[in-house]
Amino acid sequence: MVKDYSRTQRVGDYLQQEVARLVQLELRDPRLKLVSITGVDVSRDLAHAKVFFTQLGVDDKAEGAKSAEVLNRASGFIRSEIARASTMRTVPKLHFRFDESVGRGRDMEALSEKR
Repeated sequence: MVKDYSRTQRVGDYLQQEVARLVQLELRDPRLKLVSITGVDVSRDLAHAKVFFTQLGVDDKAEGAKSAEVLNRASGFIRSEIARASTMRTVPKLHFRFDESVGRGRDMEALSEKR
């Protein structure tokens, strides 16, 4: 059986690669050191995209809020660079969210090792 790979998934994968590249190479804010893009969820109408990220040394949402604010302010620049480099008719509006799953996974691993 062929796995269904929808347009939203393809757009999400493309956005994840491009946003990661732009954050690494183009954004020069010192508050964004060691940021990794972990995933992108695109709405069905391709108008909005939630971009999930982690940052090395940051485990909780309160600490990640600072980086999320910086990234959300830079979202217009990132979006315009993606539009310039791609053939997409419209680029989804980007909303950055701190991904807590990595920290939770580390906590679960620590709990399992105590047993």
